[in-house]
Amino acid sequence: MTTPELLKVLDGTVDLHCHSGPSPFPRRINHVEASYDGARINMRAILVKSHHHNTVMDLLAMKGQLEDAPTPMYGGVALNSEVGGINPSAVAVAINMGGRCVWGPTVSAKQHIAAHTHDDGFPSATGNLYEKEESVFNAAGDVSEQTHTVTRLVADAGILLTGGHLDGESMKAFFRTASDNGVKRLLLHHPDYIVNAAENDIEEMIGYGAFVEHELAMYHPEVTAVGWPIEQLVDWINKIGPERTVINSDLGQEGNPLPVDGYLLIVEQLLDHGIKPADIRQMICRNTAYLLGLEETN
Repeated sequence: MTTPELLKVLDGTVDLHCHSGPSPFPRRINHVEASYDGARINMRAILVKSHHHNTVMDLLAMKGQLEDAPTPMYGGVALNSEVGGINPSAVAVAINMGGRCVWGPTVSAKQHIAAHTHDDGFPSATGNLYEKEESVFNAAGDVSEQTHTVTRLVADAGILLTGGHLDGESMKAFFRTASDNGVKRLLLHHPDYIVNAAENDIEEMIGYGAFVEHELAMYHPEVTAVGWPIEQLVDWINKIGPERTVINSDLGQEGNPLPVDGYLLIVEQLLDHGIKPADIRQMICRNTAYLLGLEETN
């Protein structure tokens, strides 16, 4: 049951991982509907993620529909094959249009390709997208010049860079390069899903300033593709600490719960398992607002 106490904890949530549409993958809601969904818990902001295209373009095209929508919506670009991989031009376009995030390769990362087939529960497009592996390294095994340029662009813009679905070694090199080039807002997605980062890899990335993200979708009983117990999330929070942890929805897909329903259920479970309200707000409001650039500090 939704209680005033639960709504107080959720007030001002920032979701950095919303999969509303349009998208080549089937989506339950579009960006306008996601904004209204967020209003149910007075969300402060939503970052829209697509594996395939610059979502800033979506939001600008929907500007009229979003003008009176209650939750501010933000976009960015993921460095997959559809935008030319590690492509400074695609990043420059997204930034110049108001983008707040650059995601490292996800569906085009070697780690993702190795982990997924077309029948393993991960969404798939209706047709062949001709994706290929995208890497942060050049043929000689060094961090590519394109990767350096991308991280400098992100640093100059002061926006968020994520490791996408890169493997641990690639992501460490990506974040090390980003940190050296001045990126301040870094995010490691789901270390125990696809990425499978080792503890020492996570520690190194935190050392570069990264936050560690966990997703409501993976703990929601209606998302059968993963279905982890809430105790696993509690263990992660206790191990990493709320000051470096963020919790986002990773929802919006067809057949899955609405993002806000994910927050209502999983946050209530975290409270029931002894996670303090202030710590939850640190992870879903303060840290996420900082990463999106809404605050200068977390």
